[in-house]
Amino acid sequence: MNTFSAQILTPEGSIFDDEVTGVQVPGEMGSFEVKTLHANIISSLEIGQILVRKAAGGEQHFAVTGGFVEVVDNKLTLLAEAAEPVDEIDVERAKEAKQRAVERLESDDKDIDKERARKALKRAKNRIKLSVNLGVSTR
Repeated sequence: MNTFSAQILTPEGSIFDDEVTGVQVPGEMGSFEVKTLHANIISSLEIGQILVRKAAGGEQHFAVTGGFVEVVDNKLTLLAEAAEPVDEIDVERAKEAKQRAVERLESDDKDIDKERARKALKRAKNRIKLSVNLGVSTR
């Protein structure tokens, strides 16, 4: 089987480190999949989903808020601003974050950072969408 090493790192530490057959990432210019013997590449990431196809079988999904992915010599290293396994998403917390972001965007308060609120809204929507699409129950 054609496999390669993949590691997903966040500021808190490693959240995935194993042999894989493919990793799909949300590149800034569009989603793409890395397979065995992929050309060396560095790409920035958007808010979205990482799909890991494990060499041992099965898939694992992660919500990611951006970062960078590097593939060198059949090894993928993904440096995420923040990432979490989709099955660990707290849907209620994500819904609360979405509501707060919406309220900030609708506010007339000049001190509110609208760009930060837009990014928070996008992150919350991504977490909710992945949870619903992948059948994660509300915790």
